[in-house]
Formats: sequence, structure tokens, C-alpha cells
Amino acid sequence: MDIEIPQGKRTKFYRFFEILPAALSYGALLLMVVLSVFSPFLASVYLLTIVVLLLVKAINMAYRIITGHRNLEGAMKTDWKRWLEQLENPSKSYAALKSDPKSISRYRFSEHSENLRLMSAAEDGYFPKPSEIDNAVIIAAYNESYETIKPTIESIVNTTYDNKKLIVFLAYEERGGEPIEKTAKRFQREYKNIFKAFEIVKHPKDLPNEVVGKGGNITYAGKKLKEYCDDNQLDYKNVLVTTLDSDNKPHKSYFSCSTYEYIVHEDRKHLSYQPVSLFLNNIWDVPAPMRVLATGNSFWNIISSMRPHLLRNFASHSQSLDALVEMNFWSTRTIVEDGHQFWRSYFYFGGNYSVLSIGVPIYQDAVLSDTLPKTLKAQFIQLRRWSYGASDVPYVAEHVFTKKRNVPFFDGLFKFLRLLDGHITQAFQAPMVSFGGWAPLIVHSAASRSLVAHQLPMVISYIQQVAMVGLFITIFLSLKMLPPRPARYKKSKNIFMVLQWVLMPITSICYSSLASFYAQTRLAAGKYLDKFDVTAKTSIQEVDLAKQRRRKNKNLG
Repeated sequence: MDIEIPQGKRTKFYRFFEILPAALSYGALLLMVVLSVFSPFLASVYLLTIVVLLLVKAINMAYRIITGHRNLEGAMKTDWKRWLEQLENPSKSYAALKSDPKSISRYRFSEHSENLRLMSAAEDGYFPKPSEIDNAVIIAAYNESYETIKPTIESIVNTTYDNKKLIVFLAYEERGGEPIEKTAKRFQREYKNIFKAFEIVKHPKDLPNEVVGKGGNITYAGKKLKEYCDDNQLDYKNVLVTTLDSDNKPHKSYFSCSTYEYIVHEDRKHLSYQPVSLFLNNIWDVPAPMRVLATGNSFWNIISSMRPHLLRNFASHSQSLDALVEMNFWSTRTIVEDGHQFWRSYFYFGGNYSVLSIGVPIYQDAVLSDTLPKTLKAQFIQLRRWSYGASDVPYVAEHVFTKKRNVPFFDGLFKFLRLLDGHITQAFQAPMVSFGGWAPLIVHSAASRSLVAHQLPMVISYIQQVAMVGLFITIFLSLKMLPPRPARYKKSKNIFMVLQWVLMPITSICYSSLASFYAQTRLAAGKYLDKFDVTAKTSIQEVDLAKQRRRKNKNLG
């Protein structure tokens, strides 16, 4: 079936749903103003309804933050290498496990025990053995420095998974120029004997039917991986493929954990395996607004891991090579190929597809450039790109509400509504909650005589104070999750890690909300974002060198 995003002129149906997110986001704000003009009371009821619903969501999110953090800690403490090894001989392992009463209290022990029992009872060959599985890793790079990429490769080397069962492809862009090509060849020389294979793949620029983005790069590398497997007689269904950005560092147990989950799930072809993305690599080094946004994004990913029915692909994830080959890998027509991969897979497999949270994290960089203005700009560009996931709204609508539909209608409808709601809420909620309470008093002269309208800002303030409980939980857990403080920072830096949260209302409006409105407006106007703007990934050492160069040039001037 055709699962590609259309290029060129869209149909009227498609254009309607491209306009819909922006129309509803702007409409939600405009409705508050219109109601304030004609009826301050109705405007107050409208806003209170929204705020109460958001409060309920906030309470739910606070609960999921706590449970998700507990689950994350449990997954990171689990000896996934040992559990994976026990799958090689499940009958023997199951018997040994039953005789170890101390294991009962361990994380997911009962689930692991049941997996061993089922595998023991299954026919030979029904479940693959760990020794039969290879993991392929595609690292997407553009023009990042050697210093940026090396920690990512080293983190792969230092996992608990056997390096000789890892196939690493460094996929770099031709448009990245000569420096990245030299860097790629240097890595190939250094790591060619470390893994089962270490290959470098140069993605040609300006290939037909491709936007300038990561999807084309990793798809091109994926096809080279397919050729490698053909040449080496590797069965596609025994190869699990993980995509990484150049700054991603998988947890030491990542490949052991993802391989374990791949083996124990019977319908493994129709699953993708999603780690928890945590933006903590350089959290001590980035400016305060970026820390707030990075921490918030990390906790959102923790929350998402606890909502399996709503979980979507994000950033790095794993999927079987046989599924990828069958559906022609990833989309080359969107700059948000990670989230779009969920919809692409969902419709290709007729609704028989879902995302499985594997619990352990992949660590990523927060946005950092060599100057504060560049960092602030780069952060907005990143969030703008993420917000362009609204482009999936017309894609999903076309595959749910037309003859193209091959998924259960109500399941598709539910997913469509949740997708639409997520983008609309992200756009309008921050300015609505921050300023909506004053709208009746500003635009209607008689509003001050309305008790409801007059008390509205105060009522909202009280509700926000209740919601602060969730923020306090976030602050507490964020401090627990911080990596060790680098020696170059004093203990007083810890104070700023708390005080930074006063910036949350500002970052919510200036970044999350405005980036959403920007992306939705571009989509509605047909001014498509068809170029992947690479997020700045600068090390603190490079920032310091840039500062030194600027001081030197200033002194010379």
C-alpha cells in the first residue's frame, strides 16, 4: 500500500486537515476573546473548564512521573545481560530461578519467570535464541565534530552486549563536506576491529523524492545494511536495528534489554522498541532556559513510557530489519521521520503495530551552541521541528477517513483525536492559562461588575498553586537524576538548578507554544518545512575555545 507523504500539490481534503491544527489552536484563543466581548460569564466558564481539565492532566502526569521514575530506576538496576543469557537455555534457567527465593522481590521478576516458562514449553525455533540475534546501529551524522561523535561510539563499545554481535553504520551527509568525511574515515580506522562490522556510508545530496533531513540519510544507510546482511547471509528477522543521533549515548544495558524484549515478544516484527530519551549529557553546561526545557522534555518521555496505548516513536528507537525492509525503511519526505515512523508502520501493518517501552534510557545532549544568542535560536529551531509533527494530522486523517483506511475505524479515530489534541494543547495552553483570566476584564467594560469574571484571575491563580505540587515533584526528581556535577562548577551551581524553574512560564510560552504556532502556521499556509535544521551540538570545550577566540579577536581589534 501507499504509505508515503504526498509531495507537490495536495488534495482539498488533505489541505483541510493541514489547516485544521492551526485553525483550532488560534480558534481556542480567539474564542476566549469573542466570549469576553459578548459574555464575560461564558468566557469565564470556558476558561475555567480548560484550566480544570489541565489540572486533572497535571495530577495524572505527576502520578506518572513518580511511577515512571521508579520504573526507570528499576530497569537501570536490572542485570539485563544475565537475563538475556538465561534465554539461551530457558528450561535450565527456569528451574534455577524457581529455587532462588531472593529473586522474587526483584524488578519484573514474575514477568521474567513467566517468559522463561513459556519459552521452555514452546517448540524449538518458536523463540529465537540470543546467540542468533545481531544488533545493527545506524548513527546519523551531518557535520558534527570528532569530539561530539566519539562519546556516542564509545558508549556503544561499553555496553554489556557483545561487541562482536554489533554491526555499526556511521551514516554521514555528503552536504556535510570534507570535514565529516575525514572524521568518518578516522572512526572506521579506529573501530573496524572492535565490532562485528563498522561501516561508513555517505548519503548523497539531492536524491529525488527526498527532503533535506535525517530520514533520507538513515534510509540510505538501512539499504546498505540490507546489502551487508545479504552478503553475509544474515536473516533479516534476526537483526534488530537501532537508530542514534550523533550525540546519543545508550545506557550500558540498552542492547541487552532491547534484545531481551525482542526475543520474548511473539509478534516481534510488529513492534518497535522505545527507550526513554533523557536530555542529560551536558545538562550542567547549558544555559538555564535550555536546562528547564531539556528537563521538561526528559520527564515528558518518562511519562510517555507509562502510557503504552499512547506511546509513539521518538528520536532513537529499535525495529526489526525484516519489518524495515518490507516497508522500505523510514520516510524520506518529512523532517520528523521518528514520530512519523509510528504512523507509517501502523498503517502499513493494518493497525497491527505498537511501540513498546523498554525502560532503560538513551542519553542525549541538551541544545548548546558557542554563544547564548545562538543557543536560544537553536533551541527554538529544534522545538519548531518537533512541533512540525502536526504534519502527521492530514496524513493520519487521509488513512482513517478515506478509502485508504486499512485499520479499525474507532482505533484510528481515537489515535487521530489524541494526535490532534496533543498539538492543539501544546500551542494554546500556556498563553491561555497565563493571560486568559484577564481577557474579560480587558475587552469588556462591564466585566468588573461580574463576580465570576472579576474573581477569575484569582481562581486561576489558586488552581495553579495546586498544580505547583507537580512542579515540586519534577524539581525533586530532576535533582535526583542529575549526573555528577563536573569539577569545574562550584557547589553553588546546585542552587541555580532549583532557581531555574522560575523560568518555566517564560519557556513554555516563548518556546513550546510559539514553536507550535509557528509550525502549524507554516503547515496551514502550505509553506512546508522541508529542510532538517541540524540542532547545535557543541561541547563545553568548544564553547570555551570559541570564547577565547572572541576575546583574542577583540583584543587584537
